[in-house]
Amino acid sequence: MSARGTYDSGNFLAAYDKVMAKWPTAREAATVPTPFGSTHVNICGPADGPPIVLLPGGGGPTSASWYRQAAELSPVHRLYAVDLFGAPGRSTPVPGRHPRTTADLVSWLDAVLKGLGLTETDLGGHSYGAWIALQYALRAPHRVRRLVLLDPTMCFAKLKPAYGLHAVRMALRPTPRRVRTFLEWETGGASLDPDWLALQEAAVGFPSVRPVVGPRPKPGALRGLDLPVLVLLAENTRTHNPSKVAARAEKLLPRATTATLPNVSHHALPHAAPAEASRRITDFLTGPAG
Repeated sequence: MSARGTYDSGNFLAAYDKVMAKWPTAREAATVPTPFGSTHVNICGPADGPPIVLLPGGGGPTSASWYRQAAELSPVHRLYAVDLFGAPGRSTPVPGRHPRTTADLVSWLDAVLKGLGLTETDLGGHSYGAWIALQYALRAPHRVRRLVLLDPTMCFAKLKPAYGLHAVRMALRPTPRRVRTFLEWETGGASLDPDWLALQEAAVGFPSVRPVVGPRPKPGALRGLDLPVLVLLAENTRTHNPSKVAARAEKLLPRATTATLPNVSHHALPHAAPAEASRRITDFLTGPAG
């Protein structure tokens, strides 16, 4: 979201907490110091469970959006959902100092993992968060056991021009109504959680910074990523061609598993992911990592 418009922090935090109420009751929050500021992390699951760190998409989803996965993974896994810097959420960047390069993002996430006491973890992300997760795994594969990419953008294929046009129009002059219209267009009018939708609208005007963006990873780098990767694609996504994404991921990643989730679009994820998504993620995370 742009920093333009009227932003009410109280309204945003109330909407954030309302979505967080959908998380398992046995949850906690942590504030992790990094060179770029304080990172907010929502946590649930047994303290001795195998860890998984989840990164949300950019713009407005926030870590709170992982509530369905939190409920389904937390009986076994220790789940850490991170609020990104420069995007709506509870993370607090140092004024004038925020990640500006891919190397900065890797340094930031490395500091978060160290602050959480994680020397090695499963790592997942949605959309832009999947791009960050993939970039981190390429640069620090010794810290990642398995990688889960949920409808990843700019990882294996370009964005569709129509999606880019709609997204830019919405971002240039964001209002709650334009955000709702954009989400209705991308999701094909699917029924969305009204509390989640209210959080996206409340994020309009959040004092965001320009996100770090870069080219897709080079084929040689992807071929050298020797760890299990699960790529789950939204059948109805308007962001890219899911079949092309799957084909490229299978061609380049040595140990990729791909699947297309039926009857769901890009922006309905992760909160409205079908049951098949959780089943596939659970099976993948409990499989061999070596």
